[in-house]
Amino acid sequence: MADAIAGAPQPINRGAITACVILAVIMQALDTTIANVALPYMQGSVSASADQINWVLTSYIVAAAIMTPPSGFLASKFGRKRVLMAAVVGFVLASVLCGIAQSLVQIVVFRLLQGFFGAALVPLGQSVLLDIYTVEERGSAMAVFGVSVMVGPVLGPVIGGWLTDHYSWRWVFYINVPLGALAFAGISFFLSETKISTAAKLDWLGFGSLSISIAAMQVFLDRGAQLDWFSSFEILIEAVVCASALYIFLVHTLTAKNSFVNPRLFLDRNFAVGVLFIFIVGITYLASLALLTPYLQTLMGYPVVTAGIVMGPRGLGTMVCMFLVGRLVGRIDTRLLILTGLLLTAWAMYDMTGWNPNVSQWTIAVTGFIQGAGLGFLFVPLNTVTFATLPPEQRADGTGVFNLSRNVGSSVGISIVSYLLIRNNQVNHATIASHVTAFNHAFDNSTVRQALSPWTASGRAALDQVIQTQASIISYIDDFKLMMILPLAAIPLILLLKHTPISADNDHAMAME
Repeated sequence: MADAIAGAPQPINRGAITACVILAVIMQALDTTIANVALPYMQGSVSASADQINWVLTSYIVAAAIMTPPSGFLASKFGRKRVLMAAVVGFVLASVLCGIAQSLVQIVVFRLLQGFFGAALVPLGQSVLLDIYTVEERGSAMAVFGVSVMVGPVLGPVIGGWLTDHYSWRWVFYINVPLGALAFAGISFFLSETKISTAAKLDWLGFGSLSISIAAMQVFLDRGAQLDWFSSFEILIEAVVCASALYIFLVHTLTAKNSFVNPRLFLDRNFAVGVLFIFIVGITYLASLALLTPYLQTLMGYPVVTAGIVMGPRGLGTMVCMFLVGRLVGRIDTRLLILTGLLLTAWAMYDMTGWNPNVSQWTIAVTGFIQGAGLGFLFVPLNTVTFATLPPEQRADGTGVFNLSRNVGSSVGISIVSYLLIRNNQVNHATIASHVTAFNHAFDNSTVRQALSPWTASGRAALDQVIQTQASIISYIDDFKLMMILPLAAIPLILLLKHTPISADNDHAMAME
């Protein structure tokens, strides 16, 4: 359909349509990171623990992961313009509800709604741009689209920090109201409706079983540490539900004629390896952002605005390198570009293992820029090589699975590093505290004995604070080491990728969401 429309006379309002679509995409992408710097403030406002407040991030990502693949069906069934308008309205209303929420449960539920409605904005926005531009113009259109997706990581922490500091954390959600109003007005006025297909069908069994499996897995990961894993009946139930739903999904996928996920996709080696790659990318990128926020604000005592500013270069590095790599794809072996991205990401994580609360803002910004550059070197060539050998008729299904893997990787990564941070913090605290005894010669120093005396209440409190800080530093280092190992472990997968020449019709390279 895209080629047919592209060959038709071009609409005179292409600029307005592009602006409205890009605005909707930016609004959705912004919410993946804008809440990060506000998490400590939300945590205090709703009396949540450190692991519970991360549900605000994972709930949004999981909901988006579940609802991204069926967005094409919804557009075919009800019309792309209607679905886009409904998605914008639902996203804005859910944002307002997040802003007025009074408890953690309410925020998580409304963030789920945000993810459900926002999931369709990016893939359908991309399809709109592919339809209104010719084949020759699509490369530039997709470059603009890709940058709009990545503007979120750049502006999210900065805008979120400024709004939280000058107003409150609730404004990180209210900011979507004017953006959504402009996007809705533009889409309703300029965009034409597509034809509705009454024959369009969705594999409800496949979609439902996969959704239940992902949701149960996420609840299992988020609640496991709090309930002591399999000693809890609730965790056992969630594990059984996840495994059962996954079994039903796999059996149905392999036996049904038209399943929700086409199993023939994975016969393509590049696609199968690319899906695994993007899962690892999802873990390392958003999980590191979830760790960096409490590190800067809690451990280092940064004001929320400062934390947002020093996190901004990470997204800037991604944008710059995406433009650079976009010109290199086709001239340099994409596998070398992917290797460069993995090495840059690993180096950034390695540098973060040497951090302590005295690390300079310049170091944080430079390391963040390098990590973002690593993602820029990964995203474009990985998208290109993943779909290079996939038949054109399977690319739409492949894009849904590819981005589903990325979103699930992101949510799983946040849950795992949050659990490891809390667990290792407790273990490190106990290990360090075991060395604090009245017979330790460190207390022979009069200055130490006066400030950190284990024989006085004030000294014990100060001593415990020192131990807690040291335990936290070590725990963060352990998480950073894990995220350093993951990209290094993924390097052998490059050998499984087939090198294919990039042709002009491979304009799917920027399938970002």
